[in-house]
Amino acid sequence: MKNSRNVLKFKKQVTMKKILIFHTAFIGDIVLSTALVKNIKKLYPQSEITYVTTPAGKAILSNNPHLKEVIAYDKRGKNKGIKGMLSLAKELRENKFDIAYIPHRYLRSSLICFLAKIPSRIGYDISEGKLFLNKKVTYRKDLHEVDRLLELLGTDCDDKKLELFPSEKDKEYIDNFLSDKDIKDKKIIALAIGSKWNTKRWPIEYFNELIEKLEKIEDIKLILVGGNEEKELSVKYTDKTINAIGETSLLQLAELIRRCDLIVTNDSSPIHIASAFDTYIMAIFGATVKELGFYPWSKNSEVIENNSLTCRPCGLHGGNECPLKHFKCMLEIKSDFVYERILAVLKEKESENPCN
Repeated sequence: MKNSRNVLKFKKQVTMKKILIFHTAFIGDIVLSTALVKNIKKLYPQSEITYVTTPAGKAILSNNPHLKEVIAYDKRGKNKGIKGMLSLAKELRENKFDIAYIPHRYLRSSLICFLAKIPSRIGYDISEGKLFLNKKVTYRKDLHEVDRLLELLGTDCDDKKLELFPSEKDKEYIDNFLSDKDIKDKKIIALAIGSKWNTKRWPIEYFNELIEKLEKIEDIKLILVGGNEEKELSVKYTDKTINAIGETSLLQLAELIRRCDLIVTNDSSPIHIASAFDTYIMAIFGATVKELGFYPWSKNSEVIENNSLTCRPCGLHGGNECPLKHFKCMLEIKSDFVYERILAVLKEKESENPCN
């Protein structure tokens, strides 16, 4: 009889759980959640995990081996409005999930999971939809976003590395893209010149100055990276620089960044994509600050910022214009300083790996 109880207990422990992650934030936020995905799978190794996110979020999560399915919820497009919410809630309800982790703090996310009748709904105590949660976790502003996300699990996690999974086709695409670009024996530096918000963009004139300086160095190859929206920026370069803006999918971009020695980037998704790899990250922060918890999740990184201003941060996400109209947070970070930091980092990396 004792053995029977042990068998029953064991069966209870390995019972498969159907788990939902509901996170429809920006691309960078989805990348930061990959440590959460991995640790949910470690906590519930027999589970099936489904992730609801944006179409762009689905693209960056492709090939993740811990996920059974990624559902694209186009909340601003074909799935917008009450009809889209109810349709998704119905689809989720039919899946009979046991647990929903809801990092996204907006009302819609918690409400959909409530309407889907998921019995355990876990989110933050500051969520707009906390009324629809039955387990509320303290949102700690003193933590990096990766650690904040892992707080939802209520247990210690040892492996917090971010993960992205470019496919073999993605790697082959980048092989072909770079095949005739004269990169052999060169230090490859990516420049991510864009951001959704104007106040998070280092001035394009400063990027142009930086490009002009770096193009004069024979053993450096520059690659401009970004999406189609960055095509509108007035970036100036010669044939010594590779323009990959709008030429890659998100995971192809990840593979391209992985192959770079260093990336100079605004406070935008390339920071978090690069944090999944060993590429050195030089992040330029203007309207935002590290203390908000979205700095590079990598020891191989630095944040360049103007710490003399009391007006920073002026928002969590930045904005379209400086509230005080002076934009000193970015204008006072000169291209000469960034240039000297790049040279110093490359020299340090070379001294650490003299044979490379």
